[in-house]
Amino acid sequence: MIWVNGVPQANVDPTDRGIAYGDGLFATMRTGAEGILFFETHQARLTAGAARLRFQWQMSEALQQQLQALAIEYPQHCIKLIVSRGVGGRGYAPPEPEIVKPTEIVSVHTIPSHYAQWQQRGICLKTSSIRLGLQPLLAGIKHLNRLEQVLIKSYPLPQGFDDWLVADIEDNIIESSMANIFFIKGNQVLTPSLAQCGVAGVMREHVMLALLEQHLNIECLPVGAERLIEFDSAFITNSILGIVDVLAIDSLTFTCTPITAQLRQTLSLTL
Repeated sequence: MIWVNGVPQANVDPTDRGIAYGDGLFATMRTGAEGILFFETHQARLTAGAARLRFQWQMSEALQQQLQALAIEYPQHCIKLIVSRGVGGRGYAPPEPEIVKPTEIVSVHTIPSHYAQWQQRGICLKTSSIRLGLQPLLAGIKHLNRLEQVLIKSYPLPQGFDDWLVADIEDNIIESSMANIFFIKGNQVLTPSLAQCGVAGVMREHVMLALLEQHLNIECLPVGAERLIEFDSAFITNSILGIVDVLAIDSLTFTCTPITAQLRQTLSLTL
């Protein structure tokens, strides 16, 4: 099912700036028995992202109620919310705020069945030959310009690998093709800096907070690809798959850490 500005099965205007220029944002939110997980954080990130793109948007009470009602109707699903700047004419320059209204597109999807398997057994990552460009003005935002990820995903994974590991053009590890990544060395947890590129995921934020509450040392720093051999364990996170151990990156192998099982229980993420 798809809703456009609250209307079921409505069409998107072909002059919408989300279509023309990728001028907007999106969130993928997991539903549970009591509603959308980390709903307030998703709302805050979307609002902050819109401000970064210089258009005004806040989630209305009507949209909140629609999303929560869908979450109750479809537990253990994924709700995707796209927010574009709205309908505009030809040309890059955005219309004046008073004459444009953001477009909201809501859709409901099943959670891929293999995500539960990944949580149970872990995954292996292969380093992608495609590097992410650097743009600090967009770094961290889950904006609609995702052509780098489309290119990354367009290449078939070698046998035995489950997802791509992605670095930037300066050879710093950033994320997997669809998730944030964490590395562990002893009692030190490290996640790559996203100051220049990458998506600052909602799950990444909550995992970092949970680690601090468990009195673990967590840092956010650049991670050069040459440093991968230093780490004992690794795991990826996103709002739908939760937390998944990384068993290998290319020819390097990692041990599973009890931290991931603890985090899944603490944050109620088990599929």
